[in-house]
Amino acid sequence: MYPKFQFISIKNKMALLFILSILIPIIIMFINSYISSQQMLQSKYTDLLSDITKQSNIRIEEFLDDIKQISLISSYGINSYVSAVSQENYPVQNYLGNASQSNGNQATQLLMNYITMKERAFSVYIYNLNGGRDLLVSTNKPVDYTYHPRNEEWFRDFLDSSDIIRDLPTRIDLQTKQDDNWAIYHLRKIFDLEDGKLLGVMVVSIDIDFINKVNKRLQKSNRSAFTIVDENDRVIFNSNYASIDRPFNEIFPLKDQINKEQAREVVRSGGKSYILIHSAFEQHDWTTYLYMPVEELAVEGNMLMRNLWTLVIALVLFAVISSIYLSNVITRPIKQLMKNMTLVEQGKFDNLPSVRSNDEIGLLAKRFEHMSSELKQLVERIYQEQEEKAEAEIRALQAQINPHFLYNTLNSVKWIASMQRADKIVEMTEALISILRYSSKVENRIVKISEEMDNIVHYLTIQKVRYFNRISVDYQLDEGLLHYEILKLSIQPLVENAIFHGIADQEDGLLTITVAPHGEHDLIIAVSDNGIGMDEDTALALRQALKEPASPSGSIGVYNVHSRIRRVFGEAYGITFDSVKGKGTTFTITIPRTGKGAMRHEKGADRR
Repeated sequence: MYPKFQFISIKNKMALLFILSILIPIIIMFINSYISSQQMLQSKYTDLLSDITKQSNIRIEEFLDDIKQISLISSYGINSYVSAVSQENYPVQNYLGNASQSNGNQATQLLMNYITMKERAFSVYIYNLNGGRDLLVSTNKPVDYTYHPRNEEWFRDFLDSSDIIRDLPTRIDLQTKQDDNWAIYHLRKIFDLEDGKLLGVMVVSIDIDFINKVNKRLQKSNRSAFTIVDENDRVIFNSNYASIDRPFNEIFPLKDQINKEQAREVVRSGGKSYILIHSAFEQHDWTTYLYMPVEELAVEGNMLMRNLWTLVIALVLFAVISSIYLSNVITRPIKQLMKNMTLVEQGKFDNLPSVRSNDEIGLLAKRFEHMSSELKQLVERIYQEQEEKAEAEIRALQAQINPHFLYNTLNSVKWIASMQRADKIVEMTEALISILRYSSKVENRIVKISEEMDNIVHYLTIQKVRYFNRISVDYQLDEGLLHYEILKLSIQPLVENAIFHGIADQEDGLLTITVAPHGEHDLIIAVSDNGIGMDEDTALALRQALKEPASPSGSIGVYNVHSRIRRVFGEAYGITFDSVKGKGTTFTITIPRTGKGAMRHEKGADRR
């Protein structure tokens, strides 16, 4: 036993193959594009943040260098190379030597110019160590004149050191009355140009907000992550001023130690992954950190994902539509060819729909059309041969019947002539002539039932004479059915069989001939007698003979008619019989109700 497979059409197979052939590369491209884009996006952001960090360090140090230059120029004059005699070029030197109002105004004006030039991002405090008043210049913050840093540790340490300049990390500027005034201090010692005596200390208080201005390129969300620490990893700058002067590990706790050798790395903090960028200053022992959660990349990653999904959906739709279209284009001629094959199976060889295809399927369709044409010719030839064979068989059967009947009739004439009954001879002769004329018309083997019954009347006329009127006939004919057609000489053999084998030896033989409807489309012709009937063996043998495909040897009666009816009208029609021993026999012919034209069409359809 072969396994039973479920039918799957070529169209569905091709559509599935096309879809998979497009969908699989799309999925691979989608996954590869997403992973590559995420890596590229992370690399891009990492490079961008690293660049921002380095540029910020450079700009901060440039700003601090500018402050350093300003403190130098303002402390020793615009032209420090000029002779010490030209005191008008050194307002700060003049003020520290003589803290007069005029010198104070000149020094203040000079410092205001520098402060304004740098967008008022710093203040200048000159602490006079020569016995005069301090000079405190600030443009945007109120100055606390009661405060002096002489007692501050950083101030004393600077005075005791040999340093001329020093930058101090972020601290609260106590010289102003404003709260949370975080600033970076730039310290410079001012010496007398003539004798080198220490005249004072200049403190440039740089508002740390200048770092925010430097980092305008940073997004607002990233500014809070921009942090500068000193050599002890304490925060010098963060946009959240509450984080200043705290250890960096407190505001950004790390699970692992930072690898100083790598400028960028991915670290874990607080259960999240961060991209951490760190860059050291060139002129200070400071380090800048910039960290950003990796999940923030999901914003652009989601946009990328949406774009990829849109592309994938568009490609999938294109794949489905194009696959269905291509499969239809390819399988449409195949379907048409299958329909043509079905039509040929049904016997419709003419006017087959054309199969339009310029490929192998088109060639196959042309070969099939050629084969159908040849098959049509073969069927027509076979049909014609069968027609001719049937005609020959019918003529042969009729030829068998006619001599047999003629022999019996002439035998009857002999007996009547011997008894010198001339009037009966005339009657029988006329009936015989009518019978011979009817049976000799070979051009029509299909006749009306009424014509067949006329022939039966002539036949019974002869038989009544032969049997000395011991045979009675009862005609039960439905006049509305007599115009339908039947095979010629179909009833006569049954009547003859009923007389010879049923009532020939009876004194009161009764023969009943019935024409009646049977169902909606058929009719029956019954020939009944009240004769001796058949025993069980004889009836069984006759029924078996009617079922055999070939005529029994020497049979020219019932089977002859039965075979002819089945050949012409089909297997559903023919002769049946019922017989009871001692009570008689009934033979029944069943044929369709058909006229001449309809019968021929039905016959042709049956033979096809």
